[in-house]
Amino acid sequence: MEVEELLSFKIDKPNTGNTLKRKKYEINDENSAPRSKKKGGIVGQIQAIGAEVTDDDKAKIARMVEEQTEGDLLDETSLKKLLLQFEKKCYKNQEMRIKFPDLPEKFMESEVELNDVIQEMHVIGTIPEFYQVLIDLNTVQSLLQLLAHENTDIAIAVVDLLQELTDVDTLNENEDGGTALIDALLEGQIVAVLVQNIERLDETVKEEADGVHNTLAIIENITEFRPDVCHEAAQQGLLQWLLKRIKAKMPFDDNKVYASEILAILLQNTDENRLLLGDIDGIDVLLSQLSAYKRHDPTTKEEIEYMENLFNSLCSCLMVPNNRNKFLKGEGLQLMNLMLREKRMSRNSGLKVLNHAMTGSEGADNCQKFIDILGLRTIFPLYMKTPKPNKEGHTKDEIEEHVVSVIASLLKNCQGTQRQRLLNKFTENDHEKVERLLELHLKYLDRVRSCDNEIEQEKLRYKKQGLPIDSDLDDEFYLKRLDAGLFTLQLVDYIMLEVCSSGEPSIKQRVMQILNMRGGSVKAIRYIMREYAGNIGDAKDDNTQEAEQDRILKLVDQF
Repeated sequence: MEVEELLSFKIDKPNTGNTLKRKKYEINDENSAPRSKKKGGIVGQIQAIGAEVTDDDKAKIARMVEEQTEGDLLDETSLKKLLLQFEKKCYKNQEMRIKFPDLPEKFMESEVELNDVIQEMHVIGTIPEFYQVLIDLNTVQSLLQLLAHENTDIAIAVVDLLQELTDVDTLNENEDGGTALIDALLEGQIVAVLVQNIERLDETVKEEADGVHNTLAIIENITEFRPDVCHEAAQQGLLQWLLKRIKAKMPFDDNKVYASEILAILLQNTDENRLLLGDIDGIDVLLSQLSAYKRHDPTTKEEIEYMENLFNSLCSCLMVPNNRNKFLKGEGLQLMNLMLREKRMSRNSGLKVLNHAMTGSEGADNCQKFIDILGLRTIFPLYMKTPKPNKEGHTKDEIEEHVVSVIASLLKNCQGTQRQRLLNKFTENDHEKVERLLELHLKYLDRVRSCDNEIEQEKLRYKKQGLPIDSDLDDEFYLKRLDAGLFTLQLVDYIMLEVCSSGEPSIKQRVMQILNMRGGSVKAIRYIMREYAGNIGDAKDDNTQEAEQDRILKLVDQF
């Protein structure tokens, strides 16, 4: 190819179909093309096909690109003309459809013209500073009305446009314009309108499947820019549609993965959504979908992501006490216990779900039931030997944290024969589980002490620089210690106090024997547990919190 031809090369306008790839895929997949092609340009394309580019050629190309960009950008007047043209096309199409409802050939031309002007409006996505003009001229309301257009091609074209306008990078370029646009869309009940539209789309048609994908992208964009919208979005029928899409008996595809991702986002930090999901039998839907992975591993990277999204959604739901009972009645414990036995990819995530289901006083019924279904036979092999982490997901430290957390919850919540069966485990096979307990204690104690030394060095630097160490910094240091393994250490030491207090005398004797042999310290254990008691803050009311603190301090004194 001649240099002259290369210099005259023009980039084709991007296809407005399903070009979206979610951020998670972009990060994980090095070969995937990024959603927004802002870098590279003509020079990169020329170099990609092997032609040499001199400095003079680069300068000419840069001038051409600059001139082309200046020509493409709209000023406010041009934008208003474009929007006026859009409104005229909308009105004309509406008029023709009313006049000739049964004669498509009469209104088809106006529909094509309407579609063309919607495509032209994609350029607005490059000028977020003019988004206010869209609102002032009521263009946003017109676009929302078109989502209910009889011709789904028009509705899909509008979805493509809104997906581009709400791109988070674009919204952040001009926060005022982005906020104004999102406020206008929310005022027009955009989520409800989008849900009504996707319910009529046929995903066996590629264009309509792309429309569903871009609809989910709009919702992701809005919730990322304004996380507080999650509750409002779920109330407008989105949660019901997501569950329906997840359980639909269709071939596995990107839209199913994306639906699971949006579901996880909606449940992540919103108790109202978690309660709503429980009320519409969402726990049963999640358990039903996850049951496919009790004996079979997901086969692709996308399916692994789908499975993890469902597990994360289930964990989020279990943070609301009302859903614990639904999980119990839906035989969630039996399913998770089976996953732990089968040693499949779902095992580690199943362990995390058990941790969420049993923690706190609200998990008492699940703890009792877990022992009744012989869960101790499943959890203690994982306690004795931490399973290898999957390539995707949980680390070895996270797995150990979940295991000791489950055992600690069982000790807190179980009574009667179930508690005795649990305590008896620590005397089996010449107290091997006590030895493992001390092994974990010493492992995490070394890590925490190493972290404490780093924090002390950091505090010295602050003092030398004359900087104050306030409560916020102390909290930051405490979180750093938790990340280093303090929380797991606290759980391990709590288990140690419980079994020494309530179990056979031989358990405490073995603990003291190993501490003396390994140079351990009872004083260190007491200090850790007093600190743990002082930092308990998850209780729902002060009375419960004080009772838990008193119980731990009583165990410390007995030890």
